[in-house]
Amino acid sequence: MTYHGISISAVWDDSRRVTPGSLFAALSGPLAKGEDFIPQAVAMGAAVIVLPELSAPAFSARYPQVMFVGVDDPRSEFRKVVLDFYGRPSARVRVIGVTGTNGKTTITYFLEAILAAAGNVCGVVGTVNYRVAGKVLPSKNTTPGFLDNQIQLSGLAAKGVPYSIMEVSSHALEQGRVDLIDFSGALFTNLTGDHLDYHKTMENYFRAKSLLFSGLRAGAYAVINTDDDWGKKLVTLATSKVITYGIDHGADVRAVVHEFGRKGARFEIFFPGGQVLIETPFTGKHNVYNILAAFAAGLGEGFAPDTIKKGIEALGNVPGRLERVECGQDFDVFIDYAHTDDGLRNVLQALQEVKHRRLIVVFGCGGDRDRTKRPRMGRVACELSDIAVITSDNPRSEDPSCIIDEVIPGFTKKNYEVIVEREAAIRRALELAEAGDIVLLAGKGHETYQVLKEGTVDFVERDIVGRIVKEIRACSR
Repeated sequence: MTYHGISISAVWDDSRRVTPGSLFAALSGPLAKGEDFIPQAVAMGAAVIVLPELSAPAFSARYPQVMFVGVDDPRSEFRKVVLDFYGRPSARVRVIGVTGTNGKTTITYFLEAILAAAGNVCGVVGTVNYRVAGKVLPSKNTTPGFLDNQIQLSGLAAKGVPYSIMEVSSHALEQGRVDLIDFSGALFTNLTGDHLDYHKTMENYFRAKSLLFSGLRAGAYAVINTDDDWGKKLVTLATSKVITYGIDHGADVRAVVHEFGRKGARFEIFFPGGQVLIETPFTGKHNVYNILAAFAAGLGEGFAPDTIKKGIEALGNVPGRLERVECGQDFDVFIDYAHTDDGLRNVLQALQEVKHRRLIVVFGCGGDRDRTKRPRMGRVACELSDIAVITSDNPRSEDPSCIIDEVIPGFTKKNYEVIVEREAAIRRALELAEAGDIVLLAGKGHETYQVLKEGTVDFVERDIVGRIVKEIRACSR
């Protein structure tokens, strides 16, 4: 591509990634000025640098070998350049976005399975990992940055991959990370208290989520949970065809549940023109909602109901989402990513449906994140578990004991213990467990690390459970 008469080999907005002969946009953020990174970009071989117009003359004099293009709005100019460089790849790949507080990851796995049943390969961008046709890459953010999204979609288009499924966070929407993506479909799961450290109010949080739907192009579809009050409001804002789903109220796609149990769920889905019976190893009302969302999106894509059913029933598990750990013990152990009060309630209620003796939960709350949910999570654990062990999650820069002090006010009875160190808390829960009990380890899910004030350490709960159970069994012998 040629820009201002100069051939450029790549476009970047991060000076650390600049390659020889590329264009660098000096974009300012909340913590630093974009011009501060120009010397590094020059040293890395940038041929063209886009920057604020007032700064251009001084840098041109300092680095005469580089072309400096001064503009009023470098961010807007960079997006135009990216659009020209990559040629709007979402016009060649159908992109389905999933947003909401809970359920996003599980829904992307169901969508991936439905597309596979329909004979389609897809790319998936989400919390657990990034996947393309069987190749798995680690996930850095739920939703990547603006440029990385265009690079990812361009790569899919070049490989002839017809679909991309994206988890779309509220941060990504508000920060413009998914700008210039023409979503073919968008799904809304629910909205409950989370990220209020960033958004401040639920109204702001909702407004960020709604951006995905108010910007849909003609011909796209919106799948919306109308059992959720925020979902009802979102229906009025969507600019495309709307497909509603739900259990408690009338919707286009709805479910009648026949059975929840240890082996999964059995329910019927009713939709315009028919109904299907679903049998799945995923249990709990929250997973019925997840499946309804994926089923509705399958209809939005024009797939046959039997094909959608085949895909849904083919999925056996999602990493860190009510994931069972089998180590030969006579009680059940589940790992789940539930890290909000609504997420914890959903999972505990799902496990309440499973025949059990006692329900023991190990949980904590993340540091440097929304503090308002801490007592709410305590209240949920108090109400829905027999024994709660309050511990550390990812405390980050905060003192774990101070975080726990903000969880405890949610308890109205003394059915909890406090063990700050997470592995010790897991050991305590497993030592307490007897035949017929259920132990839930909530908050970490698929994560393989713990973020402490001192840094990030390896922490794989599945492996920790296996080791502790083996030690307990050896001691009992």
